[in-house]
Amino acid sequence: MSKIKLAVVFGGISTEHEVSIVSGTSVIENLDKNKYEIYPIYIAKDGSWNKYTKEVHTIRTLEINEKLEEVEKIDNVIRTLKQMDVIMPVLHGIGGEDGTIQGLFEMIKVPYVGCGVLASSVGMDKVYTKIIFDRANINQTKYEYIKKEKEDYIYIDKQFNENKCSLEELCKIIQKNLKYPMFVKPSNSGSSVGINKAKTIEELKQAIEYAAKFDTKILVEEGINGKEVECAVLGNEEVIASCVGEIKPAEEFYSFDAKYTNKESETEIPAKIEDEISEKIRKLAIKAFKAIDGKGLSRVDFFVENETNKIYINEINTLPGFTKISMYPKLFEQLGIEYKTLLDKLIQLAQEK
Repeated sequence: MSKIKLAVVFGGISTEHEVSIVSGTSVIENLDKNKYEIYPIYIAKDGSWNKYTKEVHTIRTLEINEKLEEVEKIDNVIRTLKQMDVIMPVLHGIGGEDGTIQGLFEMIKVPYVGCGVLASSVGMDKVYTKIIFDRANINQTKYEYIKKEKEDYIYIDKQFNENKCSLEELCKIIQKNLKYPMFVKPSNSGSSVGINKAKTIEELKQAIEYAAKFDTKILVEEGINGKEVECAVLGNEEVIASCVGEIKPAEEFYSFDAKYTNKESETEIPAKIEDEISEKIRKLAIKAFKAIDGKGLSRVDFFVENETNKIYINEINTLPGFTKISMYPKLFEQLGIEYKTLLDKLIQLAQEK
């Protein structure tokens, strides 16, 4: 039986470039070399496409910020991609998780792992994800949507009316509608890049100014005092949910450093929550995935409020981290689906889709 020609695409132009290198090399290391003819493709930060020329059997998972060497520029990207049976993008953030590269794969008619154009673009944009989840009647924390255009701030109300105002005026409107602490996030960013927690109006101003460095669209959310939990989903039409895991950040919230550099951050799988709550979360994770027209895989993040046990959806990640110690594979490992088997299932789902 001939091997499946599989391109693994990683790197990318987003702020999550380094995280993608870790995920991509982990996937390559753990793929069944007897089943797949693997073509590692590295997208540099400048957007150039390259072959990762290191012998596939010797590729190991790189550490965060470890330099990638042995690359050679691809002369004809489209021709290279069209020779593949399947493409597995292991890209996080803008240019890889937002529907743009998925659109390329659709145009050249090569099957690819993961969500399609619509689900990817909606899942990447936190503001529009909120709108879909509102429509699906999935409980969320209160939030406000703002824009930064050049030197101007714009408050967007619930009817999408735009009101230009100063940063001072904007913050006064927000603190009338939301309680502190608040979380300020770029609408299109992942791995907690650009996110800050604000407890005062001065911190709110600073957090909005900082988030505006990463995106012109900004989300401000009311904080939840509770557990941060995650659930992984797998499938196209028939979707299964993993068990629920809890994130225990070493810092005040699950920042980029808490995720990738602070060794004291912990995960608990399965989470120590009541079975009834866990089952509700699993059902909501599938509902959220289907609400954005998800395919293949996603990780859905929630909060469980300490005092009430009320469940709040936080966000959906359509291309989650994919090292052996990332939450997505670890959650399915708890169900008995090993990392290598999970990769096989995702590639099979891509071919079926």
